[in-house]
Amino acid sequence: MKRLILVILLATGTAGAQRHPLEELIDAARTGSPRLQELLASGLPGLKGRDGAAVWGQEFLFAVESEKAATVSVDKQSAVAMTPVAGTRYWVRLMTLRLGTTHTYTYFSDGKAIGTYDVAGYNPDAYPQAGVERGALSAMKTITSKIYPGMSANYWVYVNAGADLARGAPLMVWQDGETIVGNADLLRLRLQIVSDNLVHKKVIPPMVHVLIAPGARTRSEQYDTVSDRYGRYLLEEVLPEVEKTYKLRQDGYSRAVAGASSGAICAMNVAWYFPGKFSRVLSHIGSYTGIQWRPEKGQDGGYIVSHRVRREARKNLRVWLSDGADDIENQTGSWPLNNIQLANALKMKGYDFHFRFGDGSHAIAQGALDLPESLAWLWRGWEAGKTTETYEMDQAERGKPLYRVKIWNRDAW
Repeated sequence: MKRLILVILLATGTAGAQRHPLEELIDAARTGSPRLQELLASGLPGLKGRDGAAVWGQEFLFAVESEKAATVSVDKQSAVAMTPVAGTRYWVRLMTLRLGTTHTYTYFSDGKAIGTYDVAGYNPDAYPQAGVERGALSAMKTITSKIYPGMSANYWVYVNAGADLARGAPLMVWQDGETIVGNADLLRLRLQIVSDNLVHKKVIPPMVHVLIAPGARTRSEQYDTVSDRYGRYLLEEVLPEVEKTYKLRQDGYSRAVAGASSGAICAMNVAWYFPGKFSRVLSHIGSYTGIQWRPEKGQDGGYIVSHRVRREARKNLRVWLSDGADDIENQTGSWPLNNIQLANALKMKGYDFHFRFGDGSHAIAQGALDLPESLAWLWRGWEAGKTTETYEMDQAERGKPLYRVKIWNRDAW
């Protein structure tokens, strides 16, 4: 069997140009329109892998490319048949699912599992809203590093409408930036839509978002290594390039850093080593494990982060964490347990933090579901006239106990 490719399309086209591409795609599937064949056949390079679900309201379109009959299991229920799309190799299934939560799905081809992932039942702020001015996404730019010799990386800049580029705008730096541009963003975080909606509501300030991709073949070295190297790369190489075009605030109070998986521990490390430059951290499914543990080099793995938080002096950081009980367990460590460890460390040291722990797997779905809330929480109280704030633990969090782990899938003794 040829390699099975999971593809979802968010196609553009002349027909229905005034409609959102996701809405057009799902409407075509619902009505059985011949347009569905055209939309799917045009494809989108780069959206290959597990991201095979498009969501518009309560309608979830699952789509997979397979040479043999395909089925899909949603929320661990029995697999159901998918419908072939004439003239293509695609199989689709349109379902109505609950919003305000995440849903896990597994595709099967000829009865064999070919990919499991989670998808968000997005909140209203993850949809375009009338009267909201859209921000602007730059063309892709490329930077060559000296801190990582011979490495080049792509980045984009998204600027919310109303960002103060004369005096300097607040900043968020997002790791794995290639997943937050164009159509890819619609399947995942929907950062551009969410941030524009929140800016319009005056919940967060209009800001400059730097969407930086990892360098070729060096993602784990960059992201998972516990050191100040990546932070220096941002501060000494990436941001000076950005600032040739966009004027940025220099105070850490007005800067945040974000990421998922290895990008999350990367974000935490940047703020840990440079709290005066980045004081707000958004961490989804963080890889606080031993991926870059190199004992022969005297190099600790990401598991050390929680222990450093416990043992070292508290830094002025505000941190949002999220993970799920079905996240990864492998030879480098346990994602759920290490995220709980970090949450408890932050709790013990009196940090201003929030921990969202659900049932999800190693997917961005929970982060996408929470994004309106997490951005609002992270930037709450921000004022343009201030450059500093001493973060204090939320009053609601103060009286809560430490997180505790319970075995639920087998007898405890």
